[in-house]
Amino acid sequence: MSRIRIAVDAAGGDHGPSNIVAGALLAARHLNFDLVLIGSGKSIERECRRQGVSTGTNVQIVSTPDVIGMNEGASALRRKPKASVRLAAETVSHGDADAFFSAGNTGATLVAAHSEFGMLPGVDRPALATRIPTLLNDAVLLDIGATVACRASNLLQFGLMGATYAKAVIGVERPRVGLLSIGEEEVKGNDLTRDAHGLLKESGLRFTGNVEARDLYSGETDVVVCDGFTGNVALKVSEGLVEVVERLLHDELRRTFTTKLGYLLSRRSFRRFRRRVDYSEYGGAPLLGVDGLAVVGHGCSSVRAVRNALVLTQRFVRQELVTMIRKELPVSAKSGGESRQ
Repeated sequence: MSRIRIAVDAAGGDHGPSNIVAGALLAARHLNFDLVLIGSGKSIERECRRQGVSTGTNVQIVSTPDVIGMNEGASALRRKPKASVRLAAETVSHGDADAFFSAGNTGATLVAAHSEFGMLPGVDRPALATRIPTLLNDAVLLDIGATVACRASNLLQFGLMGATYAKAVIGVERPRVGLLSIGEEEVKGNDLTRDAHGLLKESGLRFTGNVEARDLYSGETDVVVCDGFTGNVALKVSEGLVEVVERLLHDELRRTFTTKLGYLLSRRSFRRFRRRVDYSEYGGAPLLGVDGLAVVGHGCSSVRAVRNALVLTQRFVRQELVTMIRKELPVSAKSGGESRQ
């Protein structure tokens, strides 16, 4: 494989371009791949100098004044055709990069990727997939916000793509796939989950049935499928709960001399706990279903989160994740999709 090049929406997110550029340069320096940094040229150059990196062959800057703000709708792309996220997607579709990363406006990122790449044959709607920690190994949760209104056939496609993704990132040969619902019984849930249950059951996947929210982190399922609204709420609740638990533990362990001593003796364990549940350890979520590689980061991504997202992106390029998913989609799924090709 030739040298990998990743396009980065340097203007995206709450902390662009500072955290975005710093994290991208850190990843590229350690893993030796090329970057295309897209955004305000002067701001990117300033951040590169701050990191002691000179631009040139391995770090290219594409300057544009247009940025989609975090509070703007995806329709803003029509008013700003040269927005940094669109140019990042175009860089990939024109063959000048292998993948792109953005921590900016998620809706705009999805629209840019969809319009530039199109959909894989057999996939109607895209899904954002993220790794989540469990009591056993990591698991995959999708969709976490790309497709809010789903049909049962979409959830089947998410299950197929999620199983392939789990093979790539977790290394499980036959991932167990579950459907997030309000009860374990097949008849529980709404029309969407009941219809999807039947499709997943007949799909040939290693389908284990419905998964209740309380069992999401049990480790008994490798892939958990849901619509984007439910998945995004579940993810945000989980992130908030982690922060509350950490704060409560911190307060309780500093109440008395004895607990302070215990805290000092167990700091290493707490650091390991933090790494297991910190979103920045994963960095980004790939947008599955589009015919190109796009990775979406958290809007408030730290330097570490961006660095890890770019590490993940390079890994997906090397594994040819999009090709893997295309090959794993069976004829039954392809016949029901709406290809743009």
